[in-house]
Amino acid sequence: MARSTKFKKLMEPGYIGSVCTRNCILKTGAHAGFHKYIDGFFPQGAMDYYESIARGGAGIVTIGAADINPPIGLVPNEGYRLDEDKYIPSVAQVADVIHKYDCPAFIQMFQMGPMHPGAMTGLTPVSSSHIPKDELPIPWFTEAKELTVPEIEALVETFVKGAERAQKAGFQGVELNGACVHLLNSFLSRDWNRRHDEYGVDSMESRAKIFTDIIRGIKQCNGDDFAIIAMINGMEYGREKGITVEESTEIAKLLEAAGADAIHVRVEYHFKYNDGSADSTQFPEVMFYPEPPAQLPDYIDGSRYGKGAAAPIAGAIKRAISIPVITVGRFDPELGEQTLRDGKADFISMNRRLMADPQLPNKVAEGRTEDVAPCTACLTCFEMNLQGIPISCRINAALSKEREYEIKPASKKKRVVVVGGGPAGMETARVAALRGHEVILYEKETKLGGSLPLAAMVKGQEREELMGIVEYLQTQLTKLSVKTVLGQQATREHIRSLKPDVLVIAAGGLHNIPDIPGIKWKNVMTSEQLHQRLKKYLKFFGPDMLSKLTTLYLPVGKRVVVMGGGIHGCQTAEFLVKRGREVTIVDSSENIGEGLVTYLLKPLLLDWLKSNGVAMITGVKYKEITDQGLVIAVKKKQQIIEADTIVTALPLKPNTELLKGLKDGVPEVYAIGDSREPNLIIDAIADGSRIGHAI
Repeated sequence: MARSTKFKKLMEPGYIGSVCTRNCILKTGAHAGFHKYIDGFFPQGAMDYYESIARGGAGIVTIGAADINPPIGLVPNEGYRLDEDKYIPSVAQVADVIHKYDCPAFIQMFQMGPMHPGAMTGLTPVSSSHIPKDELPIPWFTEAKELTVPEIEALVETFVKGAERAQKAGFQGVELNGACVHLLNSFLSRDWNRRHDEYGVDSMESRAKIFTDIIRGIKQCNGDDFAIIAMINGMEYGREKGITVEESTEIAKLLEAAGADAIHVRVEYHFKYNDGSADSTQFPEVMFYPEPPAQLPDYIDGSRYGKGAAAPIAGAIKRAISIPVITVGRFDPELGEQTLRDGKADFISMNRRLMADPQLPNKVAEGRTEDVAPCTACLTCFEMNLQGIPISCRINAALSKEREYEIKPASKKKRVVVVGGGPAGMETARVAALRGHEVILYEKETKLGGSLPLAAMVKGQEREELMGIVEYLQTQLTKLSVKTVLGQQATREHIRSLKPDVLVIAAGGLHNIPDIPGIKWKNVMTSEQLHQRLKKYLKFFGPDMLSKLTTLYLPVGKRVVVMGGGIHGCQTAEFLVKRGREVTIVDSSENIGEGLVTYLLKPLLLDWLKSNGVAMITGVKYKEITDQGLVIAVKKKQQIIEADTIVTALPLKPNTELLKGLKDGVPEVYAIGDSREPNLIIDAIADGSRIGHAI
C-alpha cells in the first residue's frame, strides 16, 4: 500500500545515538502493569503486548521499568527483575519478539526513590534528602531515608550493571527515568534536594552528578553504540522550588555532555486541594480537569485541554542541545506531525495511543487515520495500574488479551442481528464482521452512538473525544459492509423475518426513576426526559454546538437538586455549575463519585464541586417531591431541600424485558452492555468484543 505524505515528518526514520528508528512515533517506557510477574520473570501476556506494539510499526519499543534495586526500587512483585544474571534469559525473550519485526528494543530503568509507597510495603524509601513529613512536597509520601555518598555510588553501579544485563539480553538502549518524583529527580530538583555535598543543590553539576555518573558508567561498560535516553522533568509546575525550564535546559546540557543520546522531556504537574493536601501527575489533562487553571506559564500550552502542553518546553531544550528531544503528552498524529514540523521535538511519545491501537503507526503510514482506534484520555489504564490489577483500555478490549483476542475466522459463518447502535452493539458488529459473519445492526435512533453523543455534550468533546469512538466504530462498520438500519425499532416480527442464527441485544439500560410522590411534578426533569429532549436537538446540532448552546439557554431553574451521586450525577452537577446553577447532590449511598477514576479525577472533581458551592448529602431516603423541592430523610430526620428543578441521575437498570420479547426462536441470544448490566463505556465495549469473539 502507498505511503502517506501527510505525515512525512512523523514517518521519517531517525537516530538515537547509533540506533536507527523506524519512524518518529515512539513507545517509551511507561510500565505495562498487565500481569503478575511471578518471581520477577516476564509473563507471556506482557510479551504479547510488546510484540503487538512492535508489529504495529512503532519507531522504537521501550519496555517498562526493570527492577534493578529490589525491594525498594519498584513495588515488590509488581514487575520483572534485572538485578541478577538469572533474569537475563527471561528479558531476552522480550527483546527477541520486538526484534522479530525489525524494531529497536529499549528498556527503561529507574529507582522509585521518595515515590516508593512505604505505607503499602512497610519499607523505607530512599531519597537525596530526608524531608520531615510536614514539609514533604507530596504529603501522602512516606518519609524517606537520605542516601549516604557510598550508597549513592553503589546505586550508580546498580544502574550500570542493570544496563549491562540489558545489553546482554539484546536491548540496543536504555531509557533512564529521572522524571516524575523518582530517585534521580530527587537530586535534580531543589524541591527535594537539601544536600550540600558533591550531590547537593549548590551547583547544577552537583545536582546532576548521580545522573551523569550513571550515563558515563553505562557508556564505559556498554560502549558508545549502546544508546541512552535521559528522561527529565522539563518543569515542575506548581512548586516554588520545582525545576524550571531554565534549569532543565542546563540539566539537559550536562546529560548530553556526559553521553546521553536523547532527552525525553515531560512535565510533573503539582496541584493542591482546598483542604491543603497535595499531589502530582505527569498527565497534562489532569491539570485541566474539570476546568483549566486560571493562569498557566508561557511554557505550557493550554490551548488543547492538555494536548501537547509540554511541547514549548521541549522546544526550548531542543534549541539548547544538539541531541534529539522526545516530547510526550496526549499527542495524536496530526499534532505530532505539526510539532515536528515546528522544530519543537525530534520524536513523539504516544504510549496511551499505542495501547488504544498498536497498529497506529502502520495505519498512519498507509494514510488510514480514520481506522485508528482513538485514545480518549479516560485514564482508566493508569487507574488500573495503580490498583495493581491487569489494565484494560476503553476502546481496545484486546489490550492484555492479545493472544486470546486475536481475530480468527469463524468456523461457521452465521447471520448475526445486533439490536442497539451504542458502543457495545457497534463493537460486537465490528468484531463479528471481521471474523466473517453476516451482520445486521438495528438502531431505533437516526444516528449511531447510543448515549455517547449525550456524554460528549455533558463532558465536552475536547476533554475526552467521545465522538471519536462513534466515528471510528461507524467507519469500521461501513468498511466491513455491516448492514445498518437506523430509525427503526427492531420488533419481534423484524427479527423473525431475518431468521438470524444469533441475536445480540445491546439496546441500553432503562432509566431509573424513583417511585415517590411528586415524581411527575413540573419541577422534575427525569433522566429519561432529559435524554429524549437532548436527543431531539442532537438531530440538528453536534455535541459541541449543543453544549455551547446550553450556556445560552437551559430549561432548568436556578436552584437544582441532582438525585444520584455517582458518575452521572457528579458530571451532571459539573455541567450545571458551569452554566450558573446552584446545585445540591443527594444520594442514598455513602459514596459520592462512584464510577469516576478514583485516584486523580474523582478527588479533583469532588474538590472542584465543593469549591463551587455544591452541597453533597449522602445516606438519604427519598420521600417526596413538592412544589418547593425534594423531601428527604437522613438518619430518620426529615428535611426539605428547596429547589426550582429536581434532576434524576441515578444508575440505569438492566433491560431484561426487551430480551424476553425478542429472543423467541433464535438459536443463540446474548444480552450485553447496559441491557445486561449497566456500567461504564469500557465495560460496554469489552462486553461487545467478548461476544463478537465468542460467536
